[in-house]
Amino acid sequence: MVQWTSAVGASQLARLLSSHRAEAGGTRRTPAYRALADGVRLLVLEGRVPVAARLPAERELAAALSVSRTTVAAAYEALRGDGFLASRRGAGSWTALPAGNPLPSGGLAPLPPDAAGTMIDLGCAALPAPEPWLTRAFQGALADLPPYAHTHGDYPAGLPVLRQALADRYTARGVPTMPEQIMITTGAMGAVVAIRALFAPRGERVAVEHPSYANVLRLLSEAGARLVPVAMGEGLTGWDLPAWRRVLRDAAPRMAYVIADFHNPTGALAGEEQRRELVAAARAAGTVLVADETMAGLDLDAPPGEPMPRPVAAFDAGGSTVVTVGSASKAIWAGLRIGWIRAAPETIRSLVAARVYADLGSPVLEQLAVARLLTESGGQGGAPGDGREDGDSGRGSGWDRAMAVHRERARENRAALTEALREHLPDWGFTVPRGGLTLWARTGDLSGSRIAEAGERLGVRVPSGPRFGVDGAFEGYVRLPFTVSGPVAVEAAARLAAAARLVADGRNAGGDIPRSSVA
Repeated sequence: MVQWTSAVGASQLARLLSSHRAEAGGTRRTPAYRALADGVRLLVLEGRVPVAARLPAERELAAALSVSRTTVAAAYEALRGDGFLASRRGAGSWTALPAGNPLPSGGLAPLPPDAAGTMIDLGCAALPAPEPWLTRAFQGALADLPPYAHTHGDYPAGLPVLRQALADRYTARGVPTMPEQIMITTGAMGAVVAIRALFAPRGERVAVEHPSYANVLRLLSEAGARLVPVAMGEGLTGWDLPAWRRVLRDAAPRMAYVIADFHNPTGALAGEEQRRELVAAARAAGTVLVADETMAGLDLDAPPGEPMPRPVAAFDAGGSTVVTVGSASKAIWAGLRIGWIRAAPETIRSLVAARVYADLGSPVLEQLAVARLLTESGGQGGAPGDGREDGDSGRGSGWDRAMAVHRERARENRAALTEALREHLPDWGFTVPRGGLTLWARTGDLSGSRIAEAGERLGVRVPSGPRFGVDGAFEGYVRLPFTVSGPVAVEAAARLAAAARLVADGRNAGGDIPRSSVA
């Protein structure tokens, strides 16, 4: 019976391992076989190489890494001894986990709430629900439910009342929109899944910012997309437009995925001129530009009198280049699982037709709750715009006022986290973003993957930089969300500092992280 469920090729594994090679040395040279075994172990623990994945034959991997077959054989034997590899004659070798180890998540899958007492979770960039606005919205949704309960309940395009509310929202933001241009999805990820299936079948090139949102990178990669990374601009300046123009011209990707508003993970905000130029370049190349607006309402330091840049779709006069993704997950609450797509009517019709073979529609009650948030006025004020207009003054819709609660909480959490990092990890480098929910931190000269591994054993989960890159890039980074405050933020930074010390001690000793010293 075959024990493996997937396979990793020699060249693919060599690329993934390349980011760990700089960590193999120290004041005492690490044996080559031990460095190789350690690199594979880290890839498994991070989830970048799946459990039960068949590894290449010793001779193939030796050739790809330009090492001896003896080195690979010794590394495989060390992995078997540590419980990270299983083998059977005739079936090859496949990755495994030692008994008692949880399946790796890379620090991104949310922990169950009941685990909060033993682990500080810095993997999930989402805030608790803004009350009382969420509860009020669901109470109103229950009152609105009876007419819908007399139907079959499947609305592949979404409830008309919510499509209208979102169309009005885009129109108020300067992007005239009809309900026929809106499709409701199960979260932003559901939106990206549908768009990818329509525009970028297996084997098509997809351009992505580098770094980019880890879950979307994984989604695209597993769907067979050929990812074309494009480096972000320096600091938090947004996109590197010359690089984007080159990629769009030379690689001609079928689709591009970007986050213009408080980019995840860096927090960068693209300016209006950058948006205009990127849309023009995508149009000229025939590339569909997918703009993820999940973080758009989380402007934490808006300069007085300076509005947010207009949505990317505002620069697509013809309406055929930009497809916009939005969601209530970051703006309101991840538990809502309501997202949406804004696109040309013919694109929406194609997406709706394809949905029959997917999930048929999103939950009705949650759609009604989001519609309530968008349309019910909590005081004076007009139609909701980007979530900033009236929210902080206590006026506007329930959406605006809920966003005001989130922004205040995120500001407090950001201040607590950055202060704690400066105290406990002064060697780490970062630039505080104007908005969003994430901080992109350089971990000195240490491996972010190793810090993440040690941190989880010390009671703090953090996703390492390579989760947000292609082929092992950003090994020297971690992403930190603005989701903890006060003493919890201080304790999180202290545990990360302890993890960093373990990594530094292990490297300086020329070996692995000393497991005996980790609780």
